[in-house]
Amino acid sequence: MGKLHRMAAVCACLTGLISLSAHAVPVSGQGTWETTLLARDFDGDTNTIEGYYDTVLGITWLAYTSSAGTFNWEDANAWAAGLVVNDITNWRLPIVDSGSGCNTGYGGTNCGYNVLTTDGTTVYSEMASMFYDTLANKGQFASLEDDIAGIFQTGWGLSNTGPFDNLMSAGYWPGTSISDVLARDFYFSSGNQGVTGKTSNLYAWAVHDGDVGMAVVPLPAALPLFGTGLGIMGFIGWRRKRRMAAEAA
Repeated sequence: MGKLHRMAAVCACLTGLISLSAHAVPVSGQGTWETTLLARDFDGDTNTIEGYYDTVLGITWLAYTSSAGTFNWEDANAWAAGLVVNDITNWRLPIVDSGSGCNTGYGGTNCGYNVLTTDGTTVYSEMASMFYDTLANKGQFASLEDDIAGIFQTGWGLSNTGPFDNLMSAGYWPGTSISDVLARDFYFSSGNQGVTGKTSNLYAWAVHDGDVGMAVVPLPAALPLFGTGLGIMGFIGWRRKRRMAAEAA
């Protein structure tokens, strides 16, 4: 592992420990999540949302990340593969293209910060696409010079969780293996994508290929107002009839 990659990995781990307790919120207007993530219902109750279909990646994200704590890489994969969500099976961990080793950098590489996400129909990293594109979060560093100088990007980290529950500002496992002992990792705390030992303990988030579940059609904003208007008009009409009846008597 090169010196640059070691620096990034150590920084990502420290960042994860420091910011794990931070609670981000959905940020309207930041990223594409309000248009590219389509709510999906799995249990027949359209008042609850169990997943979101990602129209860019062509996968469905579970609406919540694992609440069972952290896993090593093998156990994280087993957790996802064993999930049964309202009879929906065949879940998996998100994929990160392994590329040719780990080319650590600060933009347009497969490791480090501001990594490759998608290019047309080519998907380099489902997790990076979610962090950088869909939610428009910022990586901790913009360049090597900033990293060496300890200059963080303004607003870096998990500032926007979109519609998801329990999305932690911490490290998550992609399902991509590098070797018998190494696998990809992605830190939602800093936007760092790298490689770590499979015995490490990180969080897990399940996805499903394709569009699963039923579409949830939101109630048009004007409809409740329309109903309220009808109610007011009915009440006014009732009062008018009552007054006219009283005058006639």
